[in-house]
This record gives sequence, C-alpha cells and structure tokens, in this order.
Amino acid sequence: MSESNLKGFIGTYTKGDSKGIYTFTLNSVKGKIEEVRLAAELENPTYLAISEDSRYLYSVVKAGDSGGAAAFAISETGELRELNQQLAPGAAPCHVSVNRNRSYLFSVNYHKGEVVSHQLDSNGAIQPAASVIKHVGRGPDPRQDKPHTHYAGLTPDQQYLAVVELGIDALITYKVNDNAVLTKEKLLPLKAGSGPRHLVFHPSGKFAYIMTEFSSEVIVLDYNEETGRFTEKQYISTLPDNFQENNQGSAIHISSDGRFVYAGNRGHNSIALFSVNQDSGELQFIEHTSTEGNWPRDFALDPSERFILASNQESGNLVLFARDQGTGKLTLLQSDIYVPYPVCVKFLHG
Repeated sequence: MSESNLKGFIGTYTKGDSKGIYTFTLNSVKGKIEEVRLAAELENPTYLAISEDSRYLYSVVKAGDSGGAAAFAISETGELRELNQQLAPGAAPCHVSVNRNRSYLFSVNYHKGEVVSHQLDSNGAIQPAASVIKHVGRGPDPRQDKPHTHYAGLTPDQQYLAVVELGIDALITYKVNDNAVLTKEKLLPLKAGSGPRHLVFHPSGKFAYIMTEFSSEVIVLDYNEETGRFTEKQYISTLPDNFQENNQGSAIHISSDGRFVYAGNRGHNSIALFSVNQDSGELQFIEHTSTEGNWPRDFALDPSERFILASNQESGNLVLFARDQGTGKLTLLQSDIYVPYPVCVKFLHG
C-alpha cells in the first residue's frame, strides 16, 4: 500500500443491496475514494476493529440465530481471508475491539447487556470466551428498560477495560488478567437518561470523552491511570440550541495531537467539532459540518489525519472531507460514494 493510496473497510447492515464488509481506497493525491467493492460476505458485520499491525480484521457477525465475532487475515493487497468465528446463541454484538499487541478481543452486546472477552492466538484466530459478564439495571428513558452495553475498549495503559453502558447510564471499569478474564473494578454513574454510547481517550491518557446517544452531549472525564478511576468534568451539547427535532448521538473521535474532538449527530446529520483545552481537557464548540446524507452512524480520520470519511447509514453514502490540521475544520470533497447501509468506517493503520 503506497502512502498516496490508503486502504479501509466499511461494516454494514446486510439489508437491501448490502452483502457484508466492503473495502475502499482513499487516493490522497486526488482527494477521492476509489475501488469500493465487497471484501467479505457475511451477515450484519456492523462494527469492525483492525489490529495495530494492520494484519487482522475483526468483525461482529450474525449467523442464523447466533451472534459473535469473526476474524480475518488481511493480505498485503488488502484482501480478507476468514480465519474463524466464535458464536453464542442470541443477538449479535454491536461493538468489537482488540488490544494493542493483539492478544485479547472484547465485544459488547446491546441486546443482551453483556461484555465478552476472548484471547487471540498467535495466528489471529479468536479463542472461546474467557469471560461473559451480564449487567443489571435500567434507566429512566423508555429505551433503557434493561442494560444495553454499547462500547468496550482498553485504557491507554492497557490495564483496564472501559465499558460504556447505555441502558443504565454508567461507565464500568474492569481489570483484565493474562487470560483475558474480567474482574469488575468500578462503576461510575452518568447523567440519568443521557444514554452513553462510545468513548475515546485523549492521547495524554489523562482525559476521556463519552458521546451520549439520547442527550446528544459529550461528557468530559478525568482519568487516573494509577487507580483506574474516572471523574466527570464537563457536559457539552453537540447540537445547536434551536434544534428541536429527533437526534441520536453516534460516533466520537479525537485527533492524535489531542487538539480536536469530533462527534456525530444522527438526525441533525452533522459532525460537531470541538477544540480541547490541553490543561483541563475541557471542550469548546467550534462548528457543525453537514454529512450530506441521512443518519451518520460513524466516521474516521485517515492515518495522515488530512481527511475524514463519514458513513450515512440511511442514505447509503460515504462522504469524504478534507481536514485542516491547524483548525480542525472540514471541507467537503466527495459525497456520492455508494455503499448500502454503511455503519462502521475503519482505515488500515499507517
């Protein structure tokens, strides 16, 4: 893969024309998405994770009446070869992540309200579940009738697993042992009815940011690496004050220099841009950018961070933006890239 041609993958809902995981190339010289095609045929691979060495791709998957995670090897030309799947009866997970040295895989299940951990073997295959932990509780919103686990990712020090619980408005921290077994450490209650969804860390490791689905806010948290403890610091809206229609917060991402946070709005159909105070971690709103489509489920910064690619689930289009690395602002380049029901956007690591 040349520096001017960056490979990536799109996870989708397999309805309509969609068949599974799609691949694409970002031509960074032309500022254009090219060569969109099917990379792997499987059911509802809605969320993807790519190992840090870009050799393996992991996907959530539905298979009949079961759901779980699938492992793929990525060839030098970007082709996918399936290695194995680990499945359990019931609904498929909604999120999957892998640790830095590719020894653990974590998935969470919105419908079951659980977090699952696996070891990965040296060839990238997923081993049977090491831990399956079911959450309990509910929240005040009618959509919070039970736990709805939405995200699990390791802290920057790789010592704790941070799990975001939309159904019970909580951030739950687990210790991970050498066999990928999880032990609950702490539970931080978040604003009732906010519906926390996804989390990103500041590159300093001192701060974390949670996107809420129901209240459309970013929660700023302090993080203490020594104790694994999070503390709430700020809530800031991702919407204009005068926007009264339905909106559901979606993805949240941060630039590698820690200066800018981006948050997706499904309904307002925009990406909100915030600047980061490097001392406090707190956010200040800058601007909204239209995603030129309906229901932006996810977006990603490319490895050079000169571009952002967004996925509009309901209008079936990917949207490419140029990104000003000095101001964080986005400029539309391309909005007519067809992918049916796109959900998750991932680039191979640079």
